[in-house]
Amino acid sequence: MATKSGQYVRTNTNGTQNQPLDVAIVGGGLVGSLLALHLGKKGHEVNLYEYREDIRTAELVIGRSINLALSARGRRALAEVGLEEALLGHGIPMAGRMLHDLNGNRKVVPYDANTNQCIYSVGRKHLNEVLLNAAEKYPNIHLHFNHKLVSANLDEGNLSMVDPATKEVKAAIADLIVGCDGAFSAVRKEIVKRPRYDFSQTYIEHGYLELCIPPTADGEFAMPHNYLHIWPRGQFMMIALPNQDRTWTVTLFMPFTQFHSITDADGLLDFFRQYFPDAIDLIGRERLIKDFFKIKPQSLVMIKCNPYHVGSKALIIGDAAHAMVPFYGQGMNAGFEDCTVLSELFNKHGSDLTRILPEFSEKRWEDAHAICDLAMYNYIEMRDLVNKRSYLLRKKLDELLFWLMPNTWVPLYNSVSFSHMRYSKCIANRAWQDKILTRVMHGATVASIATIGTLCYRHVTMGHLERLSTSILSAFQLLKPKAIV
Repeated sequence: MATKSGQYVRTNTNGTQNQPLDVAIVGGGLVGSLLALHLGKKGHEVNLYEYREDIRTAELVIGRSINLALSARGRRALAEVGLEEALLGHGIPMAGRMLHDLNGNRKVVPYDANTNQCIYSVGRKHLNEVLLNAAEKYPNIHLHFNHKLVSANLDEGNLSMVDPATKEVKAAIADLIVGCDGAFSAVRKEIVKRPRYDFSQTYIEHGYLELCIPPTADGEFAMPHNYLHIWPRGQFMMIALPNQDRTWTVTLFMPFTQFHSITDADGLLDFFRQYFPDAIDLIGRERLIKDFFKIKPQSLVMIKCNPYHVGSKALIIGDAAHAMVPFYGQGMNAGFEDCTVLSELFNKHGSDLTRILPEFSEKRWEDAHAICDLAMYNYIEMRDLVNKRSYLLRKKLDELLFWLMPNTWVPLYNSVSFSHMRYSKCIANRAWQDKILTRVMHGATVASIATIGTLCYRHVTMGHLERLSTSILSAFQLLKPKAIV
């Protein structure tokens, strides 16, 4: 059946119709450009509006982008548009954390000691360029740069934009407006004006500042490059992710009061000698001073809101819907998973936005709030808990139980980064595991559990395994495990 515009409507086997829609995506960053590919692939007419100039021809803005860690959820969304392998070929695999102590000693804590899964360090600019280049190949995807949204009628699908340079005002109309325009979303600002809308914005007292470790004199990485390097210091920390050019993007996270207390080069060097002595030579004394005082530390914000849609005309996804602090490496992955979820709803309901948009809000808000909370918790883990014996003991125990019961006992980090389990389910699963271990640890096998936890599972005796299995199975009878999906 053809529409009045001459385009043909395909009817699915479930009776839904796939009528091509005019979609306006506000925000041409990572999530917006990926969503353009998902919807363009389905045959919709997509106009992508970005307020900045084309990132492919712009100079990289230093100090405003934390490196990205690509994991399972993001990989699936990229695979659905045929780009996963290209990005994995570019990315640098990181198999775990490498912790630096005050004396410069290093210790490896693998992400997954059983199956050796890893996350990938990817460059934000490169990834955005790959997505935009792919989108540009579709005749039904149109890229518009220097288009800043100034107002919108979300009930009617009308947009008003301005060119920041020329001040020329431009108008557009669409069947669907999708805000992918980040934590300070202009589309969300229109939604927040509506009565009884749930919205919260939380700034944490810590900021971040980016530094850089250059390659060695012979052009190689200055540290083992298949790890996320962390300098945990209790109330603050520094991390480093590897780049393709053999440099490291180093990010210092600490309270603004601490940043403000460092006012000159001598104070900075004294601070680094006390807390990050091995990093001075890695970064270089002069470069450290130059980069630290070149820009001000940036803020970190968490956004929660609900619902994500307005009627059948507007929707927000990605950071516009659920900005989070970067400590779980899930901001991009969660935004990419939004694209997967939305794409699945288009497959389910055709072009029926009256069903797609409310179902997206209902299906996604709880998981988005969950990963926002997990990201906040992981800062405490990364800067402080990773140094504690109790943390390392629990991690060893989780690894052992995961090895014994891979379909039942999935550690929290694995469920978040290496599975597609709903974020809210990840938290519920962890709470259930805590109940099991609490019951076991209060039983008669505390000594054997502690012994096993301090050992790698490869060195555990059969007697240890039998005692542990008996204890865990007994606890299972009282707290039946929930299905892992």
